[in-house]
Amino acid sequence: MKEILSNITKDYLHRLLKEGKRIDGRDMLEYRDIKIEPDWASSAEGSARVKLGETDVIVGIKMDVGEPFPDTPNQGVLTTSAELIPMASPEYESGPPGEDATELARVVDRGIRESGAVDTTKLCIEEGEKVWVIFIDIHVLDFDGNLFDAAGIGAMTALLDGTVPASDFEEAEKEEDFPLPIEHVVVPTTFTKIKDQIILDSVLEEEKIADARLTVTFNEEDEIVAMQKGLRGVFEYEDTLECIQKSKEIGAEMRERILDKVDRENI
Repeated sequence: MKEILSNITKDYLHRLLKEGKRIDGRDMLEYRDIKIEPDWASSAEGSARVKLGETDVIVGIKMDVGEPFPDTPNQGVLTTSAELIPMASPEYESGPPGEDATELARVVDRGIRESGAVDTTKLCIEEGEKVWVIFIDIHVLDFDGNLFDAAGIGAMTALLDGTVPASDFEEAEKEEDFPLPIEHVVVPTTFTKIKDQIILDSVLEEEKIADARLTVTFNEEDEIVAMQKGLRGVFEYEDTLECIQKSKEIGAEMRERILDKVDRENI
């Protein structure tokens, strides 16, 4: 069962935000401390652990040889899943993926897929018959708000850390492993609207009183590659433009931090 904030806590949070303050002392459009650790799991083809404040996420990349989709016979396949377990938060329950896990996986997947972050044409082994299948697995260890950014940054870092294990598969028809063909580095930035206030990187208490949520994903060419609106509230036109501009700035800074952590050239 999901926890519900008391009216006293809600009133306190609303009063703080009205005064231009936040529960943890940050500015309205300021991230919490973030730690990015690539190559976190040796058993994966690529991996990363991202800590965004108290939110803690691990993303692993696994690969296999499979069949392409009929409408893209010369392209590899990319699939994203998320697991939200009770250990991470009382918010989550055991069992098959719920709505929250499905939405998280879709938002992360859309940013990577729509941007062409991975050149899937280079993952074709035999057109119409054999291609590489990339599995992006998101595991939440601790949840204190803003899973979208933590998981999106983790997924991009894990892909940059990724290696195609060609030497392990006879069907791959290659004897040497090679880096995943990354074409773009994409970064999501998530804003929350609470009454008339817009904040960046919400903690859990702030998410519980949120009216609307907006995730904007940019690539390194300052192009919007994906946007996702969540919850029942709305973002006014001016609010949306402000979020887009801020997302572009933050995305550029975060992209540098990611690339500083991984050993990749020509990105």
